[in-house]
Amino acid sequence: MAGSIAFSGLSRLAAAVPATYAFEEIPSSVSGITWVHTAGKSAEKYLPEATGAGCAFLDYDNDGWMDIYLVNSGKCDFYNPPRPLRNALYRNNRDGTFTDVTEKARVGADGYGMGVAVGDYDGDGFSDIYVTQYGKSILYHNNGDGTFTDVTDKAGVAAPGWTSSAVWFDYDNDGRLDLFVCQFAQFDKASGCGIAKDGKRHYCIPRIFKPMPSWLFHNNGDGTFTDVSQQSGIAKHLGKGWGVVATDINNDGRMDLFVANDTVANFLFVNQGSGRFEEMGLQADVGYSAEGRARSGMGVDSADFNEDGWMDLFVANIDEEIFSLYQNNRDQTFDDQAMTAGIGMATRWMSGWGLKFFDYDNDGNVDLFLANGFPDDLVEEFSSQVKYKEPPLLFQNTGGGFRNVSEQSGPVFAKSFSARGLAIGDFNNDGATDVLISVNDGAPVLLRNSIGTQNHWLGVKLVGTKSNPDAVGARIAYQAGDVKRNRMKVGGGSFLSSHDPRVVLGIGNRSKIDWVEVKWPQPSGAVERFTDLPLNRYITIVEGTGKWK
Repeated sequence: MAGSIAFSGLSRLAAAVPATYAFEEIPSSVSGITWVHTAGKSAEKYLPEATGAGCAFLDYDNDGWMDIYLVNSGKCDFYNPPRPLRNALYRNNRDGTFTDVTEKARVGADGYGMGVAVGDYDGDGFSDIYVTQYGKSILYHNNGDGTFTDVTDKAGVAAPGWTSSAVWFDYDNDGRLDLFVCQFAQFDKASGCGIAKDGKRHYCIPRIFKPMPSWLFHNNGDGTFTDVSQQSGIAKHLGKGWGVVATDINNDGRMDLFVANDTVANFLFVNQGSGRFEEMGLQADVGYSAEGRARSGMGVDSADFNEDGWMDLFVANIDEEIFSLYQNNRDQTFDDQAMTAGIGMATRWMSGWGLKFFDYDNDGNVDLFLANGFPDDLVEEFSSQVKYKEPPLLFQNTGGGFRNVSEQSGPVFAKSFSARGLAIGDFNNDGATDVLISVNDGAPVLLRNSIGTQNHWLGVKLVGTKSNPDAVGARIAYQAGDVKRNRMKVGGGSFLSSHDPRVVLGIGNRSKIDWVEVKWPQPSGAVERFTDLPLNRYITIVEGTGKWK
C-alpha cells in the first residue's frame, strides 16, 4: 500500500536543523487585528453557535497585498446580541500590520454569519465577497473604490436557510464564475439541540435535523444569477453540507464538486456537461467510511499530492472517525490512504474543520495543514480522550507519505483552539504561504510562515480573459532541473473560508525554473509556455498575452 503513494522525492528541508520555526503566531498587538468572533453561546445550545465562523485572504483593493476578511455572528431568531456585532475587513498596510476598513467598505453584514467565498463574478478585475449566513446570505459587489454594495436581491443569490461553505467556479465553461452554496440542515429556534444522558443540553450530533439540498447559481453575465439547483441535479440530493471544493477528478476539463456532509454520505458531484451533475460518492468510495457508515464530514480539499497527474481528495471528520486521504485511482474511484500515509492515527482523536494542501516549505511537494476543535464545549465532562480545544496539525509531504511535523514547527502547535475556518495566503509577499485560522467565540490566529523563504519559489497570479477571470480550473506545470511538478487551481476548499488566489511554485534549492506551462480552463483551453522566468517574486500572467509581468 505504501508504494502506491510513492513518487520521486526532493531533498528535505527538514533534514537540516531549521534556523527558525516554520510558523510564528503574530499577536494582535503587532498585526492590529483586534476583532474577536462572538458566537452568542446560550444555555439552549443552538447548534449554529458552535459551528462558525470563516475567514478569507483577498486583495480587495488590487494593490498586490493580501487583505483579511473575518465573519462574525449577529442577530437572528435565536440570538439578539447585547451590542451590535459585525464582520471585519482589514486592509494590509504592507508592513505586517492591518487597518480595519469595515465601515468605509460597507461589508459589516447584519446576520448570523458563517462563511465567505471570494471571486470576481462580473469580470471587472475586482474581487467580490459572498457571505453565507444562518438566515440569508449576502453578495457584496466590489465597486473598485474601496467600497462594496450589497447586490444580493438584484443578483438573486440570497439562498435562504442555513448556508455554510460556498465556492465560485465555472461549471459550464462559459468563462463566467458560477456559485455553489452548501446548505446545512433544516434548523430553527424550536428545533434546538439535544439533552444528553447527563441531563444537560449539548451541542448535539445533527442526526435529528432534516437534510437539505444545496444551491447552484448560474452566472447570467449581467449581474444576475439563475437558480439551476433543480435542473443541474444538485437539488435532488439532500445533505448536511459543511465543506466544498471544486476540482476535476477525471481530467475531462469540467469542474466537479466534492462536498463534506455531516451524518449523511459525502457527495461527489461529477460534472457531466450540458449543465448536469451526477452524484457518485458511493460509486467512487468517498461517500462512507470503510465500514460503510456516514461520518461527520467537515473540511475538504483537493490536490494531486502524489504527483501522478490526477486530483486527490481529503476530508476531515469528528474524533474516532479517522480523516480520509482519498487517492485517485484514475477511473472515478478512490482509495483511502490516510492510515498508510501517516495521517490516520495522528488525527484519530481530533475533529477537523479548516484545512488546506499547500507547499509550506517550497520544496515542491504539497503539504497539509489542519485546524481542529471539538464542537461540544462540554465534551471533557464525558470523555477522557477528546478535548474541546485542540492543537493545529502540520503534515509534511515526504514524497512517499506524510510526516507529522507539528511539534517542531512552532509553539502555536502546542496551543489549543476552538478552530473552525482556515485560509492560506502570503500576507507579506515573501513567497512563504501564511495561515489564518478563525476561532469560534475567540480571536483569529494569524501565522507567519518563516521557513518557506529558505527555498526558491515563483508566485503566479493568473488572470483569465476567455476563461473565468480567476482562472479556477487552470493547470500549471513547471520544471526546475530534476523537479517537474503539476498544480491545479481548485475552487474553494477548507471550511467556510477563501484563499489567496495566487499559486506559489516551490523548487527547493534549485537555482532556476526552466519553464512554466499554463493550461487555461475552457472555453479557452489554450496552453501557454513561459521561459526566462525570475525567482523569488510574484508575476502576473494574463491569458492570451503570451507574456508575464
